[in-house]
Amino acid sequence: MKARVFVTLKKSVFDPQGKTIADALHSLGYQGVGDVRQGKFFELDIAAASADQARTLAAEVADKVLANPVIESYRVEVE
Repeated sequence: MKARVFVTLKKSVFDPQGKTIADALHSLGYQGVGDVRQGKFFELDIAAASADQARTLAAEVADKVLANPVIESYRVEVE
C-alpha cells in the first residue's frame, strides 16, 4: 500500500521559508495569495494487511523519524 505523509510547521511556529515564498509571489503580482506555509511530502510503500495497519505504521514512522513533533504536525493518507 502507498501511504502519503504531509509534514508542516505548526501554526504557532514562524515559517520563514513560507514568508519568503509569499513575498516573492507578491512581487511577481500574485496579490491574491495570502499566507504561505511550506512543508515536506513523503510517499511510503508499506506492506500491510489493511489500510488501518498501514496508517498506523506510517503515523509511527512520521512521529519518530519524518517529523519533529515539537514544532511540526503531520497528516497521513493511505491509498
